[in-house]
This record gives sequence, structure tokens and C-alpha cells, in this order.
Amino acid sequence: MLPEINGCTVQFTAEASDCGKTCGDFLRSKGVSRRLLVKLKRMPSGMTRDGETVRTVDPVRNGDVIVLRLEDESLLEPNFTLNVPVAYEDSDVIVFNKPAGMPVHPSVRHQGDTLGNCFAAMFPQTTFRPVNRLDKDTSGLCAVAKNAHAANLLSGSISKIYMAVTEGTPIPHDTGNPLFKWYENGSGIYTIDAPIGRAGSSIIRREISISGQRAVTDYTIVKRNGRHSLVKVSLKTGRTHQIRVHFSSAGHPLAGDDFYGGSLEFCETQALHCGEMSFSRPSDGKVMTLFCPIREDMERLIK
Repeated sequence: MLPEINGCTVQFTAEASDCGKTCGDFLRSKGVSRRLLVKLKRMPSGMTRDGETVRTVDPVRNGDVIVLRLEDESLLEPNFTLNVPVAYEDSDVIVFNKPAGMPVHPSVRHQGDTLGNCFAAMFPQTTFRPVNRLDKDTSGLCAVAKNAHAANLLSGSISKIYMAVTEGTPIPHDTGNPLFKWYENGSGIYTIDAPIGRAGSSIIRREISISGQRAVTDYTIVKRNGRHSLVKVSLKTGRTHQIRVHFSSAGHPLAGDDFYGGSLEFCETQALHCGEMSFSRPSDGKVMTLFCPIREDMERLIK
């Protein structure tokens, strides 16, 4: 996975096997979208080699370092073809029901197809300020503040409940990992308490690690059919991929989450959905609680 582009520089180093490729083909092989290449060509010093502007048609040589630079833009490019359902809206905040497969922010690999681009089409002169962020393949409620004041009030104050479909039934048992604490609190509430950190040198993958940060996940089992279970999840901490890592480490990965050992047989993407959200409305402090049903593919898994 490549870093976000707004306000940063991204560089790629060509190897011997890249010789003979044009700069455009080389960058495309690294996951850079055609849309971004077009955007870079229009920008001064948007795409450089050894400090000098390079064109997409120029050949690359072994050892070349191609640097992509994008200015920090407060307003994203609008995409009027995107249509994301709105669960709630007032003068300060809008809450989307984000579909699985849609990133929240533009990145090197995703230009123009994100929630931010949809927001820009709806509010052309408003900075995109997502208050809670969901992974690309996680669906559900995602709040975006319409102004800096609302973003400040909402930041860190939103309560969220996730719905997930696991493989099998996640009942506490000895996983063999002394770092993995797993127990029942009573009244059908289960807790996983296990530290999460980066897996080796990977930027993206996470694992249970003694050097990781404490991560606590509470959940209840809502429904099960032997093959899958629908669980209702509340996070006590907010670590990257926390739900996915905890259930995978318990031996019950999320259906469709092949990145952490889940099967794609019955679901094509991770069965994870932000289904409930509560926050105090910035305008008057009234507590708003929103609900959003799980996706059809998740529903099919637990019928």
C-alpha cells in the first residue's frame, strides 16, 4: 500500500528490470493511477528525476529515483458521478453510509473515486474533514464535519458500534499466545485484550506483539449458524485493523478478509460494517444516534 498523497512527496526507485520502460509505464506498474499521472503532468515539478522535470514518455534507467509531488490541497477534485447514501445531515456535519471498496481519502492508487471526491461534488467550496475514518473495504457510517469548529467538537467524541461476521463462533479458548487475553465478562459480553503492533517491517499489516500498544475489543454474539457468526463489536481502543487482527488471532478471522486469513468463498470483501454511531450535535449538544443495517452480503452469510 502506498502513502496518502495530499501534502507529501512519494518516490519510486527503478531497478534493472525496469530499464526500457517509459516513466509512465514504470509508475503504472507501481500502482500509480492514470488519473494521477495526468494531474502530475499539469503541475510544475509534479514529477521529477534528479531535480528535473521528467515526462511520462521518457525512458527510465536503473537506479532512477522518480519523485511525485503534490501540493497540499484543501479542496479535493469533485466527482459528480459518485452517489453515496446519506444517513444524516445538518449545517455542521454529514454522515455517509460508505460502501465497501471506496476509500475515504485519495491516494496514489485512488484518484477521483473516494468519499472525499463525492463530498467535493456535493460541497464544492468546503474542505473535506472526515471525523471517523473507515478502511477502504469497511462499510458503514462515516461522519464528515463541514467546518473546522464542528470538526474540533466532534473529534474523539464519536461513539461507534461495528458489526462483523466471523468464521466459526468466537468463544474464548486458549490460543497458545500468552499475550492474548480472552474472557467473558458476563451477560454474553466477551473481551479480547491483546497488544497490537506492526508485523515486521510491513507498513500495513498488524499482529499481536509484545512491543505493540494495548488493544481492547468487547463484543457480543448476535447470531450464528455453525459456519459464521454475526458479532456486535465495541472498541475500547482504536488501533489500526484492531477488529480484524483480534478475531484473526483468535482463530476466527472475518469472512472475506483474506489479508488476515479469512476465506473469500462466501464473501468477496471483509465482512465489517460500522452500523451505529452516536455524537453530540455541534449546534446544540443534542445527542444523535444513527443506525445503519449491515450489507446484503453480510446478511446472506448468517442466514
